[in-house]
Order: sequence, then C-alpha cells, then structure tokens
Amino acid sequence: MKNLIVYYSLEGNTEFAARAVAAALGADTLRLEPVKAYPSAGFRKFFWGGKSAVMAETPALRPYDFRPEGYDRIIFGFPVWAGNVTPPLRTFIRENLEALKGKRVAAFACQSGAGAEKAFGRLEACLGVDALEARLVLIDPKVRPNPENAAKLKAFCEGLERGGDK
Repeated sequence: MKNLIVYYSLEGNTEFAARAVAAALGADTLRLEPVKAYPSAGFRKFFWGGKSAVMAETPALRPYDFRPEGYDRIIFGFPVWAGNVTPPLRTFIRENLEALKGKRVAAFACQSGAGAEKAFGRLEACLGVDALEARLVLIDPKVRPNPENAAKLKAFCEGLERGGDK
C-alpha cells in the first residue's frame, strides 16, 4: 500500500512525527506551507493561530505537488490549535476534497495540552468521512521525547501496516 503523509508543522513536533511515520511505513511526505507564515512565538502565536483555527480559515498555500492517483492512503499530521486542525490542512482538504474521496485516511496530532479528539472529529467532518482508519495523539514528540510517544508511534505504524483500526 502506498502512503502519503500530508502535514503542517509550526514548531517541528509534527514534522518530527511525520518523518518517523514515513520512515516506518516507507511513505512519501508533503509539507504544507502557508504563503504568509504564522507567528512562531509569544502571544501573537497563540492569538493568530487560535483565531485562524477557530474561524476555520483557509490560508493560501505555497505551491505543492499532489498526485492522488499514486496513493492508497493519506495520513494527515497536524498540531492541535484550539481543538482544531490547523488552517493549512483545512486549505489542502478544501482544494483536494474530490481527489481524496475513496482514499483510506488516517491522522496523527501533536499537542501540548488537550483537544486532539475534538480536532479529529473536525477533520472527519472536513473530509466527509464517518471515521478515520487510525488516530494517534502525541505530546510534543520533538520537544519532550519520551518512551510513551515512541511506543504510540510504533503501534500506530504497525496498525496501519495491518490495515488500520477498522
């Protein structure tokens, strides 16, 4: 099965996880980058990122190469912002919704606190699917590496290799 990991990462945690999943599954990666970068520190980071997520904004993205016919499964990766998927991911889905239909879909979320389960529900709604094939929640995997995150990553990848949670 050919996998593509589509992700957005602000502080590097999601990119760290995307690389680990890609290495374990032999997957390709597609990093989404907004044309206008989000602030990465201080009050502005939380204010603009949270507002953008809550308002379900869809920022313009830098050009990317997505050829859906080459993939059986799309794995989305994102940091949780205010209980939501990040706006760049929302833009990607909106731009490619028809091409994503019929694909197997899984996701992983990186967070410092809580909100991933709510974000997964919102991702399912954006995609128009009843449930994701598999879900993974990590707590700051790059910033705070720990055996629990490593074990969860391994189990997530093994589950996908077996065909997902379904």
